[in-house]
Amino acid sequence: MSELKAIRAAYGEALVDLGAKNDKVVVLDADLAHATMTNGFAEKYPERFFNGGIAEANMISMAAGLSTMGFIPFCSTFAIFGAGRAYEQVRNSVAYPNFNVKLGMTHAGITLGEDGGSHQAIEDLALMRVIPGMTVIVPCDANEAKRAVNAVAAMKGPAYLRLARPASPVFEQEMPFEIGKANVLREGGDVVLFACGIMVATALECAARLSENGVSASVVNIHTVKPIDEDCVLRYASRCKKAVTVEEHSVIGGLGDAVSAVLIGKGDFRFKKIGVQDRFGQSGKPEELLREYGLDTDSVLKQIKTIL
Repeated sequence: MSELKAIRAAYGEALVDLGAKNDKVVVLDADLAHATMTNGFAEKYPERFFNGGIAEANMISMAAGLSTMGFIPFCSTFAIFGAGRAYEQVRNSVAYPNFNVKLGMTHAGITLGEDGGSHQAIEDLALMRVIPGMTVIVPCDANEAKRAVNAVAAMKGPAYLRLARPASPVFEQEMPFEIGKANVLREGGDVVLFACGIMVATALECAARLSENGVSASVVNIHTVKPIDEDCVLRYASRCKKAVTVEEHSVIGGLGDAVSAVLIGKGDFRFKKIGVQDRFGQSGKPEELLREYGLDTDSVLKQIKTIL
């Protein structure tokens, strides 16, 4: 995992490739194209790119209208604005009528960095999970982000793509990507680590360090938080009896709660949720914030060991 690449950059590249294959794909942005990396699509296909300005609710409504004309709109902005400011339009104008709109929301989580807590979306998974019919995907690396873009373009209905800002490790292997199907990246019998987004790489690092002390850990990439792969979650939790979720999101309403909903009443498991506790974010460099919120490798490893 030596190569580093921003997941949002892969998102932008995937849209350019997709635009060449499907002339129904259109991209909307809220005056942040250089940050969301949709500027490449805008340069290549200006007739299919729409800048809605700093008016996210209007952008979502525009996308809803375009979808009724047979287009496949990808809406892009920061996650805090797309999932938060435009929540009513996402719920009522897109999901309620089950329109074919894709939400590509970047700068999610605390690794947005110096812009601080007002711009760091740590509740977006919770907001999107509760909307009926909304598919929720958190790619773990740049390669997976590209496959996710193609997958949501091929499906019918609304989908939320949660995309991180910083450069993060790119996995060397070509992992399959099927919406609703988790990827098992490492096999182990003592504990299972369920992770999503950039925390998958952290989970893999933790598993490698645990093995040095004789602890074998499975690592499962839950790229689709909704619909979650219930069979895989239950199978690995049953095998290991100890399950940990790792996410760059509040521990309330995100991956941890999705996994716990699968496991509750199904067996005798030790279970721990690792993520942002009930706090807002704050300004800092991404690595500083990960450490402050207990999401750097050392901190995650320390928390995993508490249930072994």
